[in-house]
Amino acid sequence: MASTESASAGNGSRPRDVVQLGAVRPVTPNRLADDVAEQIRQLIISKNLAEGSRLPSERHLASMFGASRPTVSQALRTLSLMGLVEIKQGSGAYIMRRPESAIAASVNLMLDLDRQSLSHLVDLRLWLETLGATEGIRQPDTDLSNVRTALHRLSESMAGGTSAWIAADTVFHAAVVRTSGNPFLASIYEAIHTAVISYEYDDWVSRDRVPDWLLPTNADAQMSIHEPILDAMANRDADAVRAAIRHHHDVMVQHIERSREQR
Repeated sequence: MASTESASAGNGSRPRDVVQLGAVRPVTPNRLADDVAEQIRQLIISKNLAEGSRLPSERHLASMFGASRPTVSQALRTLSLMGLVEIKQGSGAYIMRRPESAIAASVNLMLDLDRQSLSHLVDLRLWLETLGATEGIRQPDTDLSNVRTALHRLSESMAGGTSAWIAADTVFHAAVVRTSGNPFLASIYEAIHTAVISYEYDDWVSRDRVPDWLLPTNADAQMSIHEPILDAMANRDADAVRAAIRHHHDVMVQHIERSREQR
């Protein structure tokens, strides 16, 4: 097939100007890892893999996708951010929950195009979680058992390493928002949350470097910003819920700013 320019010239019309794209960013290992992560995510969906199932070994996954083991390792860390996979040292990667939303792809694209919009995304996460939690406690029959279970798992996860903590943290906040009973709100929140923490934990995903505030020595500090959220919800105190989620938000903003300064 002739190019646009040649076809136009052959018809006697003025050739169209070629669009100048300028400098483009080469495909990086991070992009390859994102692609592998998405393929694993789709594999979980297409094979209807159950929660608790163990994924094939990194070596086997690398062979399946024609990727290196470091790329697969990075992809699994990305899936941990989403609360989809928990990596157990010496045992493998296990499915924590099944993917539910494809909204994250659009959010991540927007963030890639405008990194300065991260602060808006962080604010949106705050508003969505606050809305989900306060709507949840307004309903007289709201069951907080999933939130309690998620918080208990979070308290035990620090001993399991960074992946276990991050995955459990995502599941906890998702459980809080799901008390609203609105699946659309929950899906949007999870997409926003995943995009935000993908930025927060970029060094961990890309270089397997653990943020200092996620070290086991800081476990008590991390739990202290999560426990008040459940306590306030159990007391059905809307003002306390807002204050607890706001405090968590402020602490996480500090972590984001520190991460930005270190880059």
